[in-house]
Amino acid sequence: MRIDRKVGFMNTIHQEGNALIYENDGELLRIEPWGKNSLRVRSVMQGPICDTDYALIELNEADKAIVTSISVSEYEASITNGKITARIEVSNWNHKCVISYYNQNKKLLLKETGDGGALNKDSRRFHGIIGGAYNLHVSFASAQNEKLFGMGQYQQDDLDLKYTTLELAHRNSQASVPFVLSSLGYGFLWHNPAIGQVTFGKNVTDWYAASTKQMDYWITAGDTPDEIEQAYGRAVGTTPMMPEYGLGFWQCKLRYWNQEQLLSVARKYHEKKIPVDVIVCDFFHWPKMGDFRFEEEFFPDPDAMVKELKEMGMELMVSVWPQIDTQSENFAEMKQKGLLVKTEHGVEICMRFGGESVFFDPTNPAARRYVWDKCRQNYYDKGIRVFWLDEAEPEYLGYDYDNYRYYLGPDNQIGNVYPQYFSRTFYDGLKEQGEKDVVNLVRCAWAGSQRYGALVWSGDIHSDWPTFRRQVSAGLNMGIAGIPWWTTDIGGFSGGRPEDKQFQQLLVRWFEWGCFCPVMRLHGDRECDDRRVFHADGSPALFTGGNNEVWSFGESNEKILTSYIFLRELMRPYTRKLMEEAHLYGKPVMRPMFYDFPEQDICWDLKEQYMFGSSILVAPILYEDQTERTVYLPSGYKWTLLSDGTVYEGGQTIHVTAPLEQIPVFISEDGPDLVEGWKKIREEQGIC
Repeated sequence: MRIDRKVGFMNTIHQEGNALIYENDGELLRIEPWGKNSLRVRSVMQGPICDTDYALIELNEADKAIVTSISVSEYEASITNGKITARIEVSNWNHKCVISYYNQNKKLLLKETGDGGALNKDSRRFHGIIGGAYNLHVSFASAQNEKLFGMGQYQQDDLDLKYTTLELAHRNSQASVPFVLSSLGYGFLWHNPAIGQVTFGKNVTDWYAASTKQMDYWITAGDTPDEIEQAYGRAVGTTPMMPEYGLGFWQCKLRYWNQEQLLSVARKYHEKKIPVDVIVCDFFHWPKMGDFRFEEEFFPDPDAMVKELKEMGMELMVSVWPQIDTQSENFAEMKQKGLLVKTEHGVEICMRFGGESVFFDPTNPAARRYVWDKCRQNYYDKGIRVFWLDEAEPEYLGYDYDNYRYYLGPDNQIGNVYPQYFSRTFYDGLKEQGEKDVVNLVRCAWAGSQRYGALVWSGDIHSDWPTFRRQVSAGLNMGIAGIPWWTTDIGGFSGGRPEDKQFQQLLVRWFEWGCFCPVMRLHGDRECDDRRVFHADGSPALFTGGNNEVWSFGESNEKILTSYIFLRELMRPYTRKLMEEAHLYGKPVMRPMFYDFPEQDICWDLKEQYMFGSSILVAPILYEDQTERTVYLPSGYKWTLLSDGTVYEGGQTIHVTAPLEQIPVFISEDGPDLVEGWKKIREEQGIC
């Protein structure tokens, strides 16, 4: 019997303005230009396309005027925007479609898996859940010769993310920023803040959202990683310009528990003539979480404290947590006004630390306004311009993502955008006050956080060598994911006794590397014999940690640490230039080797050396008792070893020594002149 597959068939593909539309069996798919060489792809099941702006920013006039080439036939269609082409192929059997992406040379970049013939699979699988949303899988064929980078910050050794599975969710020390850069020449943003997972497998790449109303992603093609990264920066926004105080050294510990202790540390740095740009007042300087003010007993005159610090050339950064203690002076009002995170069931308690608390909901504009108004009155009006936005994931007592609801929707559906809105709370507030350059330290980020002045640090990580090594990959992948402002707790957060020789070695090596991170910041909860703190009435207050200043780790180590603070000062003009590039173009500050040398195959496999900007190659010492290592010097340049001025031809792997006081750093011939200045600094510090 003959079966006519065209009986009752209507065309599933058509052009709508500048967009390509596919409709079949309840699905509406839209592919349209979204910036130079880029496409936005959205699909919904039984509903209209949603114009969400979670990360993607409004197109400028030039992007709106982009002319695409669209071709439509019965079973095929294509849309071309500069260097990228999307091709739709529709099956004459079941009318399902498969999307493929090509560059300007007709090279296949990415392709959906298809239906598998008799397997009858869907590349875009919407599975309805109660409440009107769907869980969603979007599957692409896996190219086994591909290398993948970005995706934010995961505590693992992998720089190349091929053959990994990543949770699309935030945790303390984990920031999911779902942009991936491929060695095949494309960048891909999963524009969906739902809790989920991605698997970059051997046979398939699968993106999963636990609860969503539409598929939404953005894809761009480029000839170099830099071209791809700049296109991504235009699509989601770039950082502000880093303020001058962001270029130097930041001093911090857990925690300066009163005004006099903090000022005594600042005065000692000043007396020693060691430059400090920012000093930090950490958590529980407040009476209760959610009070958003100094506790009078321990900080009796914050106005005078800020004034004295500024006279010494230091900015004060204060910690702000999103938790609101149920006993806070602001809790009842915030709850009454609906400014707090809701639970779907059970007790409305999100965290227990220093009391029972609930997170405020920054996805609610009224909540953002409320929190900023309190912080403006109690911090900004006292001269404080820099904020430490801790717990920004947010860090729930248990990561039961399906039990929390925000103003914008359920946590499962939009929860990953929380840290972006937390940063926005303070960015918008500071801009409203007339501040031009905004930077706030924050423990988490999502795509687009960078445009709100987010300086992300890698969370409460352990003080050990394996953790130290993981931070290099974390920082490099964060930069590729579009977050160029990134740092760590130098020395790790948890652990380490200042007088312990083994820890001192780790701290020194971490500090040397920190000099070549986007922001150089010393922090940690150091071990000590007595952590107790008491109120005047004898009642206990929150504990403090051990000493964590450069003089805390022995006299010889102090000289080494101090020398790198002065080296950071010497690099200030160069670092400022890198921050300008991040601001203007979205370029990472610290970059994998392949970013500037993509044509050199070896550079795609190097994960323990990197570029600080385009002219400084950094090869940190990442293993205990290591005093030498190999370094690959890319071809096309001569490279000068910072420690002694030796010049090497590029295109070779060399062996270098690295005593405790030296981190192997090489400067290209077009880089800054640092050798003589660095020699003078070491002589002044008495370092051979």
